[in-house]
Amino acid sequence: MTVLKCISPIDGAVFAERPVVSLTDAEAMLARGRAAQKEWAKRPLAERIALVQAGVETLGAMGDEVVTELAHMMGRPVRYGGEFGGVKERADYMAGIAENALAPIVTEDSPGFERRIEREPHGIVFVIAPWNYPYMTAINTVAPALIAGNAVVLKHSTQTLLVGERMVRAFVEAGVPEDVFQNIFLDHQTSETLISAGSFDFINFTGSVGGGRAIERAAAGTFTPIGLELGGKDPGYVMDDADLDWAVDTLMDAALFNSGQCCCGIERIYVAGPLFDEFVEKATAWASKLKLGNPLDTETTIGPMANVRFASTVRAQIEDALSKGAKGLVDPALFSADDGGAYLAPQILVDVNHDMEVMREESFGPVVGIMPVKDDEEALRLMNDCKYGLTASLWTNDADRAARIGRKIETGTVFMNRADYLDPSLCWTGCKETGRGGALSVIGFHNLTRPKSYHLRKTK
Repeated sequence: MTVLKCISPIDGAVFAERPVVSLTDAEAMLARGRAAQKEWAKRPLAERIALVQAGVETLGAMGDEVVTELAHMMGRPVRYGGEFGGVKERADYMAGIAENALAPIVTEDSPGFERRIEREPHGIVFVIAPWNYPYMTAINTVAPALIAGNAVVLKHSTQTLLVGERMVRAFVEAGVPEDVFQNIFLDHQTSETLISAGSFDFINFTGSVGGGRAIERAAAGTFTPIGLELGGKDPGYVMDDADLDWAVDTLMDAALFNSGQCCCGIERIYVAGPLFDEFVEKATAWASKLKLGNPLDTETTIGPMANVRFASTVRAQIEDALSKGAKGLVDPALFSADDGGAYLAPQILVDVNHDMEVMREESFGPVVGIMPVKDDEEALRLMNDCKYGLTASLWTNDADRAARIGRKIETGTVFMNRADYLDPSLCWTGCKETGRGGALSVIGFHNLTRPKSYHLRKTK
């Protein structure tokens, strides 16, 4: 029997392990979920909303225990607390708009005809969640899927092996039927077999481009709708009229928080020529003040990357850039905890260009390249010179200018004077190799349901 093992980045030891479920047992779980879903969907919407919100509150009550567990599993420093604030914000927003988002669209209600479009739950929603923000990324789909009347099967990353168990336990304790929300441990082969068999009615995946392609291949011919959030290489553009200190503080936090392991983290920055030197100086000072160390230490501001393998990818990108003429500005001597393994010092690179991997391929680590640009046209060309498109962060005091540039950026979200944030009132979506579909907002509810039309003729 295959056993999944979570290797803690703190010390390389096994923190948790769970046996995978066999295909037969998985099929039995799904059969129970499918039966339970029909009864769940019959419950009043207000009741489903209340139970989901109660589940979120129960999850939040787990408090410090969850925070410490996350530090062990994926390395985020305990000083930053857990993810409950974001989880609650997103779940509460989706609960608040559910009645309107799921309401029938009535096109005629007359003595002769009744015509309307209703929203039907898909059935079983399969959520394959990532490790970097394991609670917040999962709740984006779990909460609205359950509210809309679906059953949910949650498969979490091996790196955050215990998160699914905690989420399901909290929701079941709050009153959500145990077969309506189930956690599952699967290996890749069993997952692909189930997907290929059309066992799910909707699949949501957040992860690598390779993982997204594997899911699409497995689902080919089943016509199962799929939502994908895959790679990213999100740019920031600091214009000549930007508030420099604000831009430095936000963009550097967006680049280095969580050891750079953020789906919409900033991975490359373009700065108007007149501001470039000052921006780089302030950014280097900002990064140099971070403290790399054990995430269980409250003084630590940047912990290890979640896995040695991930850190190796970032190191290789940095070394490639340096070999091609880039210059690293953060003094490695300030970060003695960098052990060549999961603990990796942050780095800022200048003299970079788009021939370097670090400016084109996803890093997902504590490194950012900064380039000067002469005008908006050059910045736009560089921002679009990428196979990903999740978010872009524009820094200016001119909202019209930001909107004009934003319309030309190939991305899912355009920020002005903000970065690395998910607004639940807006659709969370991407383009190009970042994926397809959309979570949260009214559109999130529409993607987690299917339209069903009623054309009722009352008279001859």
